Amino acid sequence: MGAITYDIEIPSSIPAAKMFKAMVLDADTLIPKIMPQAIKKVEILEGDGGVGTVKVIHFGEGSQYKSVKHRVDAIDKENLTHTYSIVEGDALSGVIESITYHIKIVPTEDGGSICKNRSIYNTKGDVEITEDKIKEGKEKAMAMFKAIETYLHANPDA
Repeated sequence: MGAITYDIEIPSSIPAAKMFKAMVLDADTLIPKIMPQAIKKVEILEGDGGVGTVKVIHFGEGSQYKSVKHRVDAIDKENLTHTYSIVEGDALSGVIESITYHIKIVPTEDGGSICKNRSIYNTKGDVEITEDKIKEGKEKAMAMFKAIETYLHANPDA
């Protein structure tokens, strides 16, 4: 099994704690509300949202995929970190064993934040992931982050 890692950092004017709440703690209800074309619904199969929770994410009409199984590996509300893995589903395309995401929201001096995201694609055998596939993943992460940011600007009490 091989592993391909990439990092992305996205700056935001939204304070770190507020972005973490929206992006991690409220994501199961917020993202289907603001991006239904991307994610239709999130269903908890087991757990209470904490470590070990297993969810099925059902993609929206705009996605080429149907669903994935998502496992919460770590969550730290004080340090604003979240680690989760995609462990099953058609988005793994039969060539990826799992994808693990390490998210950290870091406060900035100007009151905003930076979302640091490390993605690790664990491939089956010697499979190579193309640069286009990685670029596609980065673009989707950026679009989701920016949609959450736009929503929070429009709904400051959210």
